[in-house]
Amino acid sequence: MSGNEKWAILSPDDFSQLQKYIEYSNKKLEDVLKEFYGGGVFQKHRQGEYVDFEGFRLFMRTYLDLEEAPSDLCRQLFMFFQTKSPDPGQHTKVDINEPVTGLVCMKDVSCYLSLLEAGRPEDKLEFTFKLYDKDGNGLLDSSEVDRIITQMMHVADYLRWDVTELKPILQEMMKEIDYDGNGTVSLEEWIRGGMTTIPLLVLLGLEVDIKDDGQHVWRMKHFNRPAYCNLCHSLLVGLRKQGLCCTFCKYTVHERCVQKVTTACISTYAKSRKDANIQKHVWVEGNCEARKCEMCQKKIKSFQGLTGLCCVWCHMKIHNNCQSQVRENCDCGILKDHILHPSSICPIILERQDSQRNGSMSSHNEDTSQLSSTTPDGKVLRVTPVSDTHPLLVFVNPKSGGKQGERVLRKMQYLLNPRQVFNLSKGGPAPGLHFFRDLTNYRILVCGGDGTVGWILDAIDKANLPVRPPVAVLPLGTGNDLARCLRWGGGYDGEDLKKNLKDIEASTTVLMDRWSIKVTPDNPDEKGDPVPYEIINNYFSIGVDASIAHRFHVMREKYPEKFNSRMKNKLWYFEFATSETISGTCKKLKEYISLECGGVPIDLSTYSLGGLAVINIPSMHGGSNLWGEIKRTFGDIYSPSTQKEQPEVITDPEILKCCVQDLSDKRLEVVGLEGAIEMGQIYTGLKSAGRRLAKCSDITIRTKKHLPMQIDGEPWMQPPCLIKITHKNQAPMMMAPPPRSSSFFSLKKSGQES
Repeated sequence: MSGNEKWAILSPDDFSQLQKYIEYSNKKLEDVLKEFYGGGVFQKHRQGEYVDFEGFRLFMRTYLDLEEAPSDLCRQLFMFFQTKSPDPGQHTKVDINEPVTGLVCMKDVSCYLSLLEAGRPEDKLEFTFKLYDKDGNGLLDSSEVDRIITQMMHVADYLRWDVTELKPILQEMMKEIDYDGNGTVSLEEWIRGGMTTIPLLVLLGLEVDIKDDGQHVWRMKHFNRPAYCNLCHSLLVGLRKQGLCCTFCKYTVHERCVQKVTTACISTYAKSRKDANIQKHVWVEGNCEARKCEMCQKKIKSFQGLTGLCCVWCHMKIHNNCQSQVRENCDCGILKDHILHPSSICPIILERQDSQRNGSMSSHNEDTSQLSSTTPDGKVLRVTPVSDTHPLLVFVNPKSGGKQGERVLRKMQYLLNPRQVFNLSKGGPAPGLHFFRDLTNYRILVCGGDGTVGWILDAIDKANLPVRPPVAVLPLGTGNDLARCLRWGGGYDGEDLKKNLKDIEASTTVLMDRWSIKVTPDNPDEKGDPVPYEIINNYFSIGVDASIAHRFHVMREKYPEKFNSRMKNKLWYFEFATSETISGTCKKLKEYISLECGGVPIDLSTYSLGGLAVINIPSMHGGSNLWGEIKRTFGDIYSPSTQKEQPEVITDPEILKCCVQDLSDKRLEVVGLEGAIEMGQIYTGLKSAGRRLAKCSDITIRTKKHLPMQIDGEPWMQPPCLIKITHKNQAPMMMAPPPRSSSFFSLKKSGQES
C-alpha cells in the first residue's frame, strides 16, 4: 500500500475521536435531522435520502457543534459509509489525495451515530426503526432490518467486541422478532425483541436503574488471563472483548449464554425487617486463580475451569473446599468502615407500619424527599448504618480524566454497595445527599477534578444538611490543585482503590475557607462571558495566567480530542504560555486595575505586573506555589498556629516574608506576577514565588478594560467591572495521612521506635 493510500474504514483513533466529539457536543441527532430534512443550507447537497461530501461535512459540523469539522475525520467517515460491504472486517483502498466523490445514505449515517449517543436503549431502537420506515406505516421488511443490524455490527466491531459471537445472536433475534410470521416487523415487535436481547442492550448503552435490585449490570470485557463462563463453565475465547461481566458481582458469561442466566445479582438492601442487621456472604464462583486462599493460605490453582470462590461484599477469596470453614455472616472485610451494609437499608413503609403499631411516627419520614433511593414498587429506602462505621457517600464524575471516571465508577460499585455510589452525570449530587441526609457520621468521596469538588461543596451548602460531612478527593482532573494540598496526589493513575479507601480511614479533618466573589460590570449592557462561579475554593486571578487558561479553554472546546491526557494538556499549556510571552497581551496591567485589601489601597505603580492572583490554597496550575515555600514542615501549615493573632490586613513586605498559608485562617494571599516567563520559572522550580502583595480577609478590585480572569481554573473574558471578595464559610475536608518514606533510615528509625 502506497503512502497516499488508506483503508476506507475508520481507524481506532478515528473512532475514538468521533466518540469524543459526540460526547462534548450539545446537539442531538434527532434535532439536526429535522433541520437537515427541512431544507435550508442542506437542500443543495441532498439527492433524496443521499448527500454529497460537502453536505456531509456541513451535517457533521452542525451535529458535532464545531466551527469547522475536522476534514480528515469527515473524509474517512464519508468513505466508510460509501463501503457497500456489510462485513466490518472487509476494507477498500482509497487515495487520500483524490477528491471525494459520490454519495452516502443519511439513514445509515444517522443509525450509526445514534448508537454512539447517550440515551435509553428503547429510544435508540425506536429512532433507528423510524429512520428506515420509509412510508411511515410502522413496518420494516427484512432488508431494512438487515441494514440496521449491519450498522450495529460496525459499531460493535469498533468497540472491540468479538462480533463472531454477536452476529449469530442478532440473526437469531431477527428470526424470533417477527412474532406473527408475516415477513415484516412492527415497531412493537422490534422494541420487544431488542429489549429482551441482552448483548444488544449492552451495545445500545444499557442504563440500569439502581432500584432494579437483583438485576445484573452487564458490560463487555477483555480478560488478560484465561476466564471461564459461570453458566456453561467453558473458556471465554477471543483476542478482543471475550464475554459479558456484571459490574456489581463479577458474574461472567459468554454472549451466547447471557440469555440463560437465572442467578440473581446481589441484593443492595434488606427486603424486610427480619433481614436487617444480618449480612451473609454472597459467593461467586471462579476466576480466583493466582490468589491465596484466605483460609488455608495456599494458592488457588486453576484446573482449566472455574476455580475458587469470592465473596462480593468482603472480597474474600477461598478454595471451594474451604467454604465450610468460613462463618456464615459477612463483616464486609477490610472496607467495612466504608460499606453501607445492605442489611442497614430498609424500605420506610416497613418502619412506618411498625411505628404505627407503637402509636408513634416521625413527621420527617412522612415527608421524605422523592430524590431518595427507592424500591421498584416506589417505597423509599431509609439508612440505619451499622454502629462504629462511617459509610462513604461516593460521587463520581465519569467525564473526568478521560475514561478514568467510568472505570472508577465501576470499581467503586463493586468494592462498595452500588447504592452508595452516585454517577454525577445522572441527576447530579442531590439524590446522594438526600439519601444520606439523616446520617450523622458519614464521609463523602468526590472522584473528579477541582471543578467537581467545587460542585459538590456548593451542593452541600444548598442542601442545608443537619450535619456537614467531611469531603475527601480522588483526583481525576488535570490540575487537581486542591487534591495536592490535601495530600491526595496530583492524579489517579489506576492504582488499587482499596489503598485510597483505607487512607480515608486514616485521614484527619481540616477546615477549608471558602470565599464569595461578586462581579458587577460598569456597563450591564456591555457583552462579556458569564462568570463561571460565585465561590472561590482555590484561587482567582486576572491577567497573564488567566489569558493562558482562556486560550486553553477555547482550544479545548473547539478540538476536545486533542486534550485527552494530562501530558497533552501540559504541553498545550506550555505552547500557550510561549505565545503569551511573545504577544504580551497583559503588559502594563497596573494601569488598568486598582486593588484594595481590607480597605487599604495597594500601590501597584512600582511593580511591573502582568498578572494578579488571589490564592486560598498553596497550589495553582497543577502544583505551582505562587506564594512560595516556607520554612516549616508540610503538616504544620494546617495545624493551629499563632497566625490567628495577626492583623486583618498585612501589606508590609518584611512581615509578608514570614507569613505562611493556612487553609482555615480566614485570610487570602495576594500575589503579583510579572509575566508568562515568571510563571514558567515558578512552575519549573527555577523561581520560588511571585511578588507577595498582601494577606487579608476581604478584597476589592476595579478594572478599566476587558481582561481575562479565572476562578479555580475556569476562565472568561470580563468587561470593566467592580470585584468584591469576602469570606463565605468553612468546609470540613479530609487530609490524607502523610506519605510513608521508603528510605533505609526511616525504616530503621521506625523499627527502633517500635
